[in-house]
Amino acid sequence: MSGARKHAPRRSSGGGRPRTGARVAAVQALYQSEHSGEAAETVIDQFIRHRLGALPGQDGFEDGRVPEADVPLFAAIVRKAAANGEAVDTVISNHLGVDWPMPRLDPVLRALLRAGAAELMGGAQPPARVVINEYLDIAHGFFSGEEPRFANGVLDAVARSLRPEEFPAAGRA
Repeated sequence: MSGARKHAPRRSSGGGRPRTGARVAAVQALYQSEHSGEAAETVIDQFIRHRLGALPGQDGFEDGRVPEADVPLFAAIVRKAAANGEAVDTVISNHLGVDWPMPRLDPVLRALLRAGAAELMGGAQPPARVVINEYLDIAHGFFSGEEPRFANGVLDAVARSLRPEEFPAAGRA
């Protein structure tokens, strides 16, 4: 799953969605941490100091900036994904086809799935469908190919396995 990736999401910060901003930043931070080998705490600190918040004259996602982000949510997602990396990757891998192991996934898609799965683990808030929809929206910002649909399918399967009580019995596969 690669090829149609964009370098940064094409969204403006209009609409005031700091929770969405936190999730976008979490995907970027998890990507950076994996790519650079830097510890999650180091990347969180870098993002808080240099990438979160608007700069004068900028209101979009230029140069990897996230103009509006809920910083505590951002840090919580990155920390949870990093601290539970093996469990997060296992739950994702359990819902990938045999032809798509984790290492084969585009690194941004891998970061997006890790952020979404981490957020779905160990709690009922926000509701699973909200988490899935948020990451689907983010996937559309990063990708123009089949990746958003792929991410939606994987996160839906992960959510159903982690939070079956949120899905009606008729909807279970």
